[in-house]
Amino acid sequence: MGDTVPGDAVTHVLGIDSGGSGVRVAVARAVAPGGCAGQPPTWSSAPTWSSPLTWSSSTPAAVGDRGIDAESLLARVLPAAQELLSEAGARRLGAVCVGAAGMATLGDDLRARLPDALADAFGVRRLALAADAVTAYAGALGQRPGAVVAAGTGLIALGAVPEGFVGGLGGTGGDSGVPGAHGASGTDASATGASGGDTRWAAGGWRRADGWGHLLGDCGGGAWIGRAGLEAAMRAYDGREGGSKPLLARLEAMFGPATGLPGQLYPRPDRPAVLASFAPEVGRCADEDPVAEAILRAAARHIAEAAEAVCPRLESSEVALTGGLFRMGAPLLTPVREELSARLPGAGITEAAGDPLDGALCVAAALASDGLRLPRDPALLSIV
Repeated sequence: MGDTVPGDAVTHVLGIDSGGSGVRVAVARAVAPGGCAGQPPTWSSAPTWSSPLTWSSSTPAAVGDRGIDAESLLARVLPAAQELLSEAGARRLGAVCVGAAGMATLGDDLRARLPDALADAFGVRRLALAADAVTAYAGALGQRPGAVVAAGTGLIALGAVPEGFVGGLGGTGGDSGVPGAHGASGTDASATGASGGDTRWAAGGWRRADGWGHLLGDCGGGAWIGRAGLEAAMRAYDGREGGSKPLLARLEAMFGPATGLPGQLYPRPDRPAVLASFAPEVGRCADEDPVAEAILRAAARHIAEAAEAVCPRLESSEVALTGGLFRMGAPLLTPVREELSARLPGAGITEAAGDPLDGALCVAAALASDGLRLPRDPALLSIV
């Protein structure tokens, strides 16, 4: 794909979110950073877009021998995007961002086929292929430095310093020792001791923690909480220390007799989702059950540890929480905020501004206006 876009094409952008729960598509009219097309983009330039038109399907993209199957994804996305573009009155697209779960490890077919297919269908000449963690980051924080913890069935934390960022203690750059970041663009990076010698950002602009699946990690996520709650219920059934009778009652209400749970759970291919389905029950018991409360406090520590591991030590860094797990509300959010305040006292804890589909639009709008400052990375965010 070419590196330039005709001026009259930079009017609408397309965002695609492909995840485990389905596929979503959005079209919106892009607005240049600051509302001025001629404004030089900086790390703080905030691309915006009009209220999007959207389409969704609850069927996830198929996964085959080459990973995520591009043909099956395109078969649904292209007609939906054409319809949305027609409804929006858009003649051409300035940029597209595809955010997909598994892009880093299962995205070979997408990287091989999407550029030409989207160029042929829409004449688009700028495409971003992103891991869903990146679009979750962009949806939550835009292009600001910080960390995002995305938690649902699993859990992953991602931290970033945008390309060209200069700022930190005192906000002066230069001798302040604040790290910059670089990606494929080759922007120089340095980290010489900001906030106590944090040099982690010298090698690149992204840091990841956890997201290793329910057997190796995802600590503090929905499956982790649900498994801990079910273990406490089974302990109560056995009469062992650490058991919870309230959680045992919830187990029996959901799954039937406790002795039948292993037979229901172990043969299931969707075990993480089954485990995560019990996490809300832990939340409901937490106010009156010290065992459930302790489970959520342990989850909060894991969540804060992941955020601490990836958050850049900058005065302007923010931490945002996104994903369905946090809909549990105060039983989880209260200890999470306490842990974050203790571990990252200099970071602002903020509400996520949007979701991964919003993030895909954010990346596309920034790309269309030459304002993309999120770091390039072969596995996480590539521009073609």
